[in-house]
Amino acid sequence: MLRPSPQVDVNSDSSFTVVPSGCAHNCGGRCVLRAWVRGGRIQRITTDARPDDLHDPQLRACVRGRAYLRRLYHPHRLLHPMKRVGERGEGRFARVGWDEAIERVCAAMLRARDEHGPDAFFNMHGTGGASHLAGSQMSARLLNFFGGHLRHHNSYSSAAARWAAPFTLGTDDCGHSPDDWVNSKLILLWGYNPAETVFGTNTAYRLKLARRAGARIVVVDPRLSMTAQALADDWIPLRPGTDSALMDAMAFVMIAEGLHDQAFLDRYCVGFDEAHLPPGAPPGSSYRSYVLGEADGTPKSPAWAARFTQIPADRIEGLAREYAGTRPAALLPGLAFNRRAYGEQPVRGSITLAAMTGNIGLPGGGAGGVSYSVSRQVPVAEFPLGHNPVPVSIPVFLWTDAVTRGRSLGPADGVTGLPPGQPTLRSDIRFIFNTAGNTLINQHANVNRTARILRDPSLVDFIVVLDQFLTPSAKFADILLPATTWFEKNDLCTVWGLGDSVIFMNKAVEPLGECRSDFEICAAIARGLGLGHQYTEGKSELEWLEWMLGPARASDPSFPPFDEFRRRGVHVFQHARPHVPFRDFREDPARTPLRTPSGRIEIYSQRLAELALDQVPPIPVFIPEWEGGPWDPLFAKYPLQAFGRHFQRRTHSIYDNVDWLEEAMPQRLFMNPIDAAARDIEDGDEVRVFNDRGEIRLRVRVTRRIMPGVVDIPQGAWWSPDASGVDRRGNINVLTSERPTPGARGNAQHTLLVQVARA
Repeated sequence: MLRPSPQVDVNSDSSFTVVPSGCAHNCGGRCVLRAWVRGGRIQRITTDARPDDLHDPQLRACVRGRAYLRRLYHPHRLLHPMKRVGERGEGRFARVGWDEAIERVCAAMLRARDEHGPDAFFNMHGTGGASHLAGSQMSARLLNFFGGHLRHHNSYSSAAARWAAPFTLGTDDCGHSPDDWVNSKLILLWGYNPAETVFGTNTAYRLKLARRAGARIVVVDPRLSMTAQALADDWIPLRPGTDSALMDAMAFVMIAEGLHDQAFLDRYCVGFDEAHLPPGAPPGSSYRSYVLGEADGTPKSPAWAARFTQIPADRIEGLAREYAGTRPAALLPGLAFNRRAYGEQPVRGSITLAAMTGNIGLPGGGAGGVSYSVSRQVPVAEFPLGHNPVPVSIPVFLWTDAVTRGRSLGPADGVTGLPPGQPTLRSDIRFIFNTAGNTLINQHANVNRTARILRDPSLVDFIVVLDQFLTPSAKFADILLPATTWFEKNDLCTVWGLGDSVIFMNKAVEPLGECRSDFEICAAIARGLGLGHQYTEGKSELEWLEWMLGPARASDPSFPPFDEFRRRGVHVFQHARPHVPFRDFREDPARTPLRTPSGRIEIYSQRLAELALDQVPPIPVFIPEWEGGPWDPLFAKYPLQAFGRHFQRRTHSIYDNVDWLEEAMPQRLFMNPIDAAARDIEDGDEVRVFNDRGEIRLRVRVTRRIMPGVVDIPQGAWWSPDASGVDRRGNINVLTSERPTPGARGNAQHTLLVQVARA
């Protein structure tokens, strides 16, 4: 059972020193933490204590940040450099000194460069250190000065969304600032769950303010999320992967009943109807023709969509009428549907619905696509990475293919930057830097396949891991280097997305054991390679942080001196009005055209037509997924759709080893009572979840808060296989597929079929 934390009367004991800091893991939020220090140890963590008001709300930490003491002083913290003494993945290491560890890394780097060239180096995607002087950017700078490394593009979060949106809008910068939502009369949260995922500090609070101002909120999600429970007026569950079918059916209703904004479409859009197709587009290829079934003989009616979505036709009609008939209305997609088999389609489909209703560029409206923005970032410089002499870049989700068949990867696989005369990569990946991330094994798809690749010494020559714990990824290291937490170093973090704050993360205590910051570790390796001064430029960590704040001082006269900012801990930048993307375009499309070939919203994309990619048509359409519903032959064997949502207890895989959070929110498979009864499963039973890629075991939570036919396995649990290879902690990536989306070649890990049985 839960136990109360030790009580510390911080208000009556002047022996405490209160150190302002922040929480910067990649949940989407950046929150204030205050460390109460006595005797060289943090005794208690509290959160933002600044004055609180509607326009400048506090940056309050969630349960994860408040439980950070259990992570900082965890008995299994990595405290010393280690070298591997067993097989990769076994987790058997021996302690070595820093000098030996650095020498081993430098020798391996020199050997790999001599034998394979700089193209063989890969800086693994990782977001565990999401502050300004931490994480994979530290090792990227090191590798750039060493001669370069194979680049990667996209992310595990939003590859399809950020690839697809520019074909329609000329940019992926689609989101309104959250302070604009109070101007909305209807907010449609489509797979968008900020009450649990955070998705920007105070996002859920801004939705609450919008509802208080009169907005009606509708949630479309296979699961009754905490956002739906707390904020929604209506919840519409749909079969995962059928978002585009629902969008098409909503468009059908709007067209059939004359509810769409034809004047907006005529003035601002290309390709909605036959009269506005771009030159060269074949007759019958408009979105209107597709929706009405004029080309294929299948009208995309609510009755048609109901077979795929499992939403009754009358509910689809009602949603379409409400969205079309309420202005301004904000359609806010989360990132879930972009991480599915054909994730590019609903991204462009949501933009099309927003255009059909005239909500693009309108205060209180929304453009769909990507529901957060990067255009109103706070003015803080990034850590400079230097020049990477290797121009070639792979889609990050294909990194295991670059290990096994890199020399065959080319443009058809999404590779960019190949010099003339070089049709494929020069080398397979042979050397991996893994800094502050668990993507090496735990967060990547098809864990068992990835483990087989990493265990093979003939493929990857050397793996360096910088981390705070022996994570599943760290177990595959050849050299394992202990990194500090943010309470043991100085750093900065900026509030994610459309935030307006910068937080100084002051060092509160000395590093435990022999831990060093990511910057210090990479600087030491640089010195071992004769690149020390190039790497540091003679600056200390504090001097780099002060340099990063230069743009803030230049752009905001109220920004305090460096030492004063450190004492305050937070600075908020003021903005005259909410950010409304495409406002200028709407006001004068001739003067401020979009960055599309036509300068307008391209519902039909001639660029996509010319690319002629398989299963990425020039208009957004519904394509039944592989490993989808009953239409897939695999469904007979594995009849349950599974997905891995973000869990309130974890930030991806971070915090999975924190006992307080595990006790409060244990890892469970969430299953509807109908599916449980059909399998003679009761709440709390241990179950097997399996498909052709592997098997996991965990306990089940039977609940009506998820629709029948669908199971939810929160992502991020640390992979823990037994001797037979069965994962005992509930890591969904044992089950997920490495097959990418067809356009971005991005992460489609939400698309999978499984079966569940009592263990």
